[in-house]
Amino acid sequence: MTFPLSSSRAAHLEHPETTGSTNADLLGRTDLRHGSVVATLRQTSGRGRLDRSWSAPDGETLAASVVLEPRGLDAAALGWLPLIAGVAMRASLSGLVAADAGVIGVKWPNDVQIDGLKVCGILAELRPDGAVVVGVGVNLTIPADRLPTPTSTSLALHGVDGPAADIADRVLAGFLDEVLSALDALSAAGGDAEAAGLRSRVSSECTTLGRDVRVELPDGSDLVGVATELDPSGRLVVRSRSGHDVAVSSGDVTHLRYE
Repeated sequence: MTFPLSSSRAAHLEHPETTGSTNADLLGRTDLRHGSVVATLRQTSGRGRLDRSWSAPDGETLAASVVLEPRGLDAAALGWLPLIAGVAMRASLSGLVAADAGVIGVKWPNDVQIDGLKVCGILAELRPDGAVVVGVGVNLTIPADRLPTPTSTSLALHGVDGPAADIADRVLAGFLDEVLSALDALSAAGGDAEAAGLRSRVSSECTTLGRDVRVELPDGSDLVGVATELDPSGRLVVRSRSGHDVAVSSGDVTHLRYE
């Protein structure tokens, strides 16, 4: 398949019929620079955070990755990239999903959800030359009986009609418009997400804020409390049950209903 809309947004776009991982493709191609994209509807070895597998049924999901060059941003500013990608994908999907077909939000740090169900996962990885590869996996036309998990959904289940290839191109084109523009704004502000207007935008679209959450931390411990804000580096601030504020840079977040 081709991606006519997306090709007009990307600096360079490759669309293999099948590939192991679009992120791995771009991590190994330092000749492909800022705005270059690999996209497919058949990814056989997709990965999520912590090297978890990403289930991607053939022809029903979009796997795409884009090269972002930080342009002088420091390490602290790079923490905003997965969140920027999240709001960029949310904006793209909002142009497709009818207003009454579900609430689209960003779950910190790297998921996009519709009515609390995951429709898109995001994985950002640093390339050896300093560029960042941001990969997205979007459930397009998977029917309810073949969703990868009970907490997943697809665009087709929220009223988005059409062949998967056409939906994929529209999703990717909108995403590229938004994510490249947001990175330009962050770079122009010297990495200051507040000055770029991105901290307030991400905060307003992040469904994790204001929720009771459990965060599984990298050391295996759990942090339970209320997610109160995003700090200047994009870390999630959780007010623990003991009343202490803890800034979390990574971890698996569960939105709690009863705790």
